[in-house]
Amino acid sequence: MKSSELRGKDKTALTEEVKSLQKAHFNLRMQKATQQLNNTSQLSVTRRSIARAKTILAEKLATTKE
Repeated sequence: MKSSELRGKDKTALTEEVKSLQKAHFNLRMQKATQQLNNTSQLSVTRRSIARAKTILAEKLATTKE
């Protein structure tokens, strides 16, 4: 998901997005461990997506506290 799409979401939607991405990343790690994952680049894509979503969530929380 692009950062512009993430910036349009509110805090609760971003939190849910992070949770779903973490769940997807966990499932990919399990597939890799059981030799079922064909495209290993998906791991880095989901990891970066999680970081992107967490960064935007932190920005939104910081602007709320000020």
